[in-house]
Amino acid sequence: MRILSVVGNRPQFIKSGPLSLALQNRAEEVVLHTGQHYDHELSQVFFDDLGLGPPKHRLEVGSGTHAEQTARMLPGIEAAILEEKPDLVLVYGDTNSTLAGALGAAKLRVPVAHVEAGLRSFDRTMPEELNRLLVDRVSVLLFAPSETAVRNLGAEGITEGVHEVGDVMLDANLKLAPIARSRSRELEAVGVEAGAYALVTVHREANTSQPALGSIVEAFNALEEPVVFPLHPRTAAALEESGLRLAGHVQVRPPAGYLDFAALASQARVVLTDSGGVQKEAYWYRVPCITLRDTTEWVETVETGWNRLVGTDRDLIVAAVRDAAPAKEHPDLYGDGHAADLIADVICTIDRE
Repeated sequence: MRILSVVGNRPQFIKSGPLSLALQNRAEEVVLHTGQHYDHELSQVFFDDLGLGPPKHRLEVGSGTHAEQTARMLPGIEAAILEEKPDLVLVYGDTNSTLAGALGAAKLRVPVAHVEAGLRSFDRTMPEELNRLLVDRVSVLLFAPSETAVRNLGAEGITEGVHEVGDVMLDANLKLAPIARSRSRELEAVGVEAGAYALVTVHREANTSQPALGSIVEAFNALEEPVVFPLHPRTAAALEESGLRLAGHVQVRPPAGYLDFAALASQARVVLTDSGGVQKEAYWYRVPCITLRDTTEWVETVETGWNRLVGTDRDLIVAAVRDAAPAKEHPDLYGDGHAADLIADVICTIDRE
């Protein structure tokens, strides 16, 4: 079987690693990197950290509006599909790269497999939610990370080709987090002690515009402990444009590679984020998470008490950080670390049929 895998941003690089390894010697995989994340630390560094071979196809689409970015991806994806003639196009998550990969394949009548299918925040103002809904509609294989995701698909009438497999990010987490803590020197570089700082990430469109960004910055400036802030390029540009200034205890860092970020996240006292992937990573590291959104697709992390939704209200953020503490229970969520093997089994079984 010949597979074209479409990736383009940090979580997709992480998710693709375990699955690429699981597909070795079982299928021929060709990787296309859209260039949605064009910053080195959000792109090439993940191929280096995760030991992945270089992508065969690079589109280098860069930044732009959702329409511009998706439109620039489609011709390159179409050309790669026509050249490679894959039996299956594999897409991950909920980004513009996910949508473009799925649309490009569906238009050419190539089956689409969606890793992380069925997630719903039920907030259609989020571009990611629209991407999830559209991609699941055109996919023939839907790999769901949880029972909740399977139920979401069933409620929309999608039952064929659905497989609950767990989360491939957990596969990567279990393999690489111990290496990160032993190898990374990021804590020393930042000058913080394990368990005595807050790690924050902000990148979603709604949070990098006013008034949300101003409120978030005010909250970070009001915190009473060191704050480590790996800065996404979009957020850096928004801060510059708005003229907002961060207090001295907020240490801005370049975007972190996977191993450095894992070292920071796994040893923080608390994590604040608007990223879906980071919410899960915090859970697996047993670090309390505060989500700078009103909704989440990872509802299980909230239900278990490890994640709290606070939106962008300054006072709610500060109070949540002050009160953050580990929950009493920590059930296994999103599989057992073998999601990639289960996905590869399904794909290769279908190929034999």
